[in-house]
Amino acid sequence: MKAYIFPGQGAQFSGMGLDLYENAPKAQELFEKANEILGFNITDIMFEGTAEQLKETKVTQPAIFLHSVILAKTLGEDFKPEMVAGHSLGEFSALVAAGALTFEDGLKLVSQRAIAMQKACEAAPSTMAAVLGLDDDIVEKICGTTNGVVVPANYNCPGQLVISGEIEAINKACEAMKEEGARRALVLPVGGAFHSPMMEPAREELAAAIENTTFSKPNCPIYQNVTATAITDEKEIKANLISQLTAPVRWTQSVQQMIADGATLFTEVGPGKVLQGLVKKINRSAETASATFTTQA
Repeated sequence: MKAYIFPGQGAQFSGMGLDLYENAPKAQELFEKANEILGFNITDIMFEGTAEQLKETKVTQPAIFLHSVILAKTLGEDFKPEMVAGHSLGEFSALVAAGALTFEDGLKLVSQRAIAMQKACEAAPSTMAAVLGLDDDIVEKICGTTNGVVVPANYNCPGQLVISGEIEAINKACEAMKEEGARRALVLPVGGAFHSPMMEPAREELAAAIENTTFSKPNCPIYQNVTATAITDEKEIKANLISQLTAPVRWTQSVQQMIADGATLFTEVGPGKVLQGLVKKINRSAETASATFTTQA
């Protein structure tokens, strides 16, 4: 079965989407529509911006969403997903690609999500850290016994779990992880504690926007971050999207479930190859590929 997967924040690069814009009239039309919806020329930053400009949350999230969704829309007959999933932000790309959200509504929600998350980051200093080489249950136990807010945030692959929370609590947890034998426990250069209770103000803000947006039944199941199971019900999709901001991304479990349900080929749609690497670490025998634009659309 064909599974399509969509990347999240961190996959951006200068020049992203330019080949699509220059070679596919359909893509050009969608990029121009995006500039109108956002109220600024995101294409200028995507095509020519610096790494620093692309790192701004209000730019990064819509940029990755646009690259992923527009690439999917230019694949034409080649794009026939039997299941989809997206890592964090990528879940919105997956929902548009699977027909559950319109391009316009998806972009508006992603933009609102980015701005709400940025506000939450600025309201309370917080961070994230990558823990390598420890079993999930040990990481979970240390998070649970550390004073302050610190929680598992991204289950990326076996032996790689990102934790999220208050700066002091993250530093304490990292020390404890190293004492327990972690290969690395490294604080990440991010401006906030994504997928933790610190994102509650953003969750509340996004909840209102999601509730006011029309969702359709997707063309195929989406394996959502919060449950790591196949979902097709619009109400469940909405509820899981809202929970996602304060709940962990269960990527390892999602990929394992997709394989159990028959996924044989994972095609990454969007910038970078991060998710392909994670899929291979989760299951070495899984086949992976990058979606490539080849024809006029």
